[in-house]
Amino acid sequence: MTDVLQLNRTLEQELFALARGVSLECLVCGEFVLHAPDGSIRCPECESSLSRLVGAALAPGARAAEQGA
Repeated sequence: MTDVLQLNRTLEQELFALARGVSLECLVCGEFVLHAPDGSIRCPECESSLSRLVGAALAPGARAAEQGA
């Protein structure tokens, strides 16, 4: 029998995927999210949202700059 792989992701990984547009799933209810032209991300089902400022902070380049690399 083979080993079971861990498929759980951390919240940080999920937020990065959502901000990059790789994931289209709401972290709260699991429905599809909408990416607005202003850069914000929101769920029409549960009304949760991620502002463009948070999305920009989660961008891959922002993390490297934050760490001084």
